[in-house]
Amino acid sequence: MPDFSIQDNTKNLFSHYFSTMKDPRRTNKGNHLYPLDEVLFLTISAVISSVEGWEDICEFGNLKISWLRKFFAFKNGIPSHDVLSKLFARLDTKTFNQCFIDWINSISEITENEVIAIDGKTIRKSNDKNRSKSAYHMVSAYASDNRVCLGQDIVNEKSNEITAIPKLLDLIAVKGAIVTIDAMGCQTNIADIIIEKKANYILALKGNQKSLKEQVVNQFNQTKPSSVDESVDSGHGRVETRTCEVIDNLTTMDSLEKWKNLNSIVKITSKRYVKSTEKESTETRYYISSLKTDAKSMNQYVRKHWSVENNLHWNLDVVFKEDASLKKKDKAPVNFNIVRKMALAMIERDDYKKKSKNIRRLKAALDDKYRTKIITS
Repeated sequence: MPDFSIQDNTKNLFSHYFSTMKDPRRTNKGNHLYPLDEVLFLTISAVISSVEGWEDICEFGNLKISWLRKFFAFKNGIPSHDVLSKLFARLDTKTFNQCFIDWINSISEITENEVIAIDGKTIRKSNDKNRSKSAYHMVSAYASDNRVCLGQDIVNEKSNEITAIPKLLDLIAVKGAIVTIDAMGCQTNIADIIIEKKANYILALKGNQKSLKEQVVNQFNQTKPSSVDESVDSGHGRVETRTCEVIDNLTTMDSLEKWKNLNSIVKITSKRYVKSTEKESTETRYYISSLKTDAKSMNQYVRKHWSVENNLHWNLDVVFKEDASLKKKDKAPVNFNIVRKMALAMIERDDYKKKSKNIRRLKAALDDKYRTKIITS
């Protein structure tokens, strides 16, 4: 007998959190051979199981129709690849994104001082030269401890991240967290929004804030740090030594009043030694922060920023092969990016014998019980 509690929980996921999504397909009575919740369930189940292409999703559906019918009726079987392609090309991205955010909020809870790293990634093959359409650029917020993407905003160019970040901050819950952003997001209005949302910020400094960076560099040249921390990491044939220096007495610095709650400046010097080549390199980065904390904590917070690259973007590229995807039509690349992030969040919640995500996806493809566990937990 089917487990009705599992059925109900799974149906609730799609009927409750994604209930505001409107079906873009046209019919006289609003009825479809393949209801939207069934299509979403089919697609996410397939992506969890290492299946990506439209035709492959259809094949997965036909092979697993008995399993799929434990959750939804699928009275008319599995939709064709054309139906899937056209539907995801036309789904309203903003509504899908908000539904995703609502669902993520239901399965995760931001902890005090959790780092929320904001960074952009281009979906490289989403451009369409025939239609003069550039590739989509996704700005995502990643919760480092929960290991989930909290939401995203879409722009057409990397340079538009400045306008996307405030929109994204308005969508997600960041209260009590530490928001980290690279130099593109080092803007006074972004710092204002973060403080207004009762969070803290660590913002990287580069050439886009030339005057402020010069002040920060001069301050470290003239003032003894209030706190210093050194950490050493080794792996993958290299050793990295990170020295973090923090100054929290900023009384001698000029023009700081426009940066809301600016309480400290940070200098991190990274020295890398590659064992195979015996080469050394040094990089120095500067930050401003609303935090007033010790260098050890600051070193850890800044390091966690890179979780958005190492855990989110890397998984999308390497595990889900997003940059190799040929989905180009209209909104399909963006909507499928959200599907991948849903699948990644579900896979992250299961720690099958500490195996890689590729192994977990393979097991999900072969083992109906394991796939059920992932999609219903």
